[in-house]
Amino acid sequence: MGAPVSTTVTELADSRVRVDVQVAPAEVQASVQRKARELGRELKLPGFRKGKVPAPLVLQRVGREAVLDEAVRDGLPGWYVDAIRASEIVPVGDPSIDLGELPEQGAALAFSIEIGVLPTAELGEYRGLEVGRREPAVAQEQIEQEIEAMRERLARLDTVERPAGEGDYVVLDYAGRLPETDATSGETTLVPFQGGEGRDQLVELGGGNLIPGFEDGLLGARAGETRAIELSFPADYGNAELAGRQASFEITVKEVKHKQLPEVDEDFAIDAGFDDVSELREDIGGRLLGVEEQRVQEEFRDAALDAAVAGARVPVTPELARARAQEMWERMLHTLSHRGVSREAYLQITGREEPEILAEMEAEAGQALRREAVLTAVVAAEGVEPSEEDLLGAVTATAEREGVAPEQVLAQLRDAERIEELREDLAARQALDLIVEHALPIPVEQAIAREKLWTPDKDARHERERAGATATAAGEAAGEGGSPGGLWTPGR
Repeated sequence: MGAPVSTTVTELADSRVRVDVQVAPAEVQASVQRKARELGRELKLPGFRKGKVPAPLVLQRVGREAVLDEAVRDGLPGWYVDAIRASEIVPVGDPSIDLGELPEQGAALAFSIEIGVLPTAELGEYRGLEVGRREPAVAQEQIEQEIEAMRERLARLDTVERPAGEGDYVVLDYAGRLPETDATSGETTLVPFQGGEGRDQLVELGGGNLIPGFEDGLLGARAGETRAIELSFPADYGNAELAGRQASFEITVKEVKHKQLPEVDEDFAIDAGFDDVSELREDIGGRLLGVEEQRVQEEFRDAALDAAVAGARVPVTPELARARAQEMWERMLHTLSHRGVSREAYLQITGREEPEILAEMEAEAGQALRREAVLTAVVAAEGVEPSEEDLLGAVTATAEREGVAPEQVLAQLRDAERIEELREDLAARQALDLIVEHALPIPVEQAIAREKLWTPDKDARHERERAGATATAAGEAAGEGGSPGGLWTPGR
């Protein structure tokens, strides 16, 4: 069976393309038949049981054009994906789709896609780059912070017979009420509210975990004492029904507890699995150094890639940067949604507006596009092509988590037509590995000093950047070329 779609790509200005798509007649007809069967399950006709109306009769009664219209609406998202894959382009941003006339019986469906694409990088030097790399080190303060964290984890709460003070914990029961005014009599009474009651709650005084005023109202309280506290919920409180409202709480303190931290002595070290404190500190230092070495390596990989980007010409237009920023924002919101945080909640928590966030993300998005374009160009220049063994290695961790063989994971990716995504991602990682492998580490101070000095090749590099897609875009490219912090790189 032939491919469902065929495509022709025409390059436009400013890293945009038009993809003319033809959906094969057989694919269109199959979609019409599927839609007719689907409609037949809902159609009621005399002489036929519900859901048993045959497709030809549906086409006759509903009309081929109406069924075709719905079939095209259903099929277009999948045909779009097929067209992008067949065109071998890397889309950036939202597409503009122009759907032509619905086809006659036996004819192909034609539509076109106009969309931004990953720009083509003109590579400069990417082997043998001198890149700043700091030496990994662990300060004594870091080791002490880890020990303090261990003390906190091993702390115990001892009941004390004294008033509660800052840093103490209290076990309490509480019941909250809100003032409600009767519409008829005008009389105000206090009524319980949902979530306003709790028993045997452990509260840290001074922890800042409760609404303002609650913890302060318990300072000086003793076990067995009951207090009434009047306070207001913050205006930005998560529960809109309580935000800004005044409430009354009746609180009974049942116990006052003091947190007792263990001494850092031999018993402490033994409890942690070591012979003495010296061995414990040595182990903590070693683990912290391992983490720091990994962080330094990641920074070096970022810096090496950014050095290759700085020497390349990548025409990133403002429109492309804005489109990629929008994609990054939507991906972040998707991730947050899995954690139960909505777009509205995130904006409320951060106290910012969406346009402000997107504007700040544009520089990062532009650099991400440059990095991706440079890695794509290195893959082509070096003929990087992951082997089957490389692919198996890339899915090993996933296979172990799922309890299956790596070959089975690859087979699933092939069935889902996602194997090329894995291959391209792995090729980009290998291209980055090549850049890093040939990079020459130099002290960070030397790298910073070098950036401050004028050299002829810097002017040449800036001139290449200014010759990008537009003067505005190239000006941004020159200004953003060396910011490694926090940006995406393959494998991170």
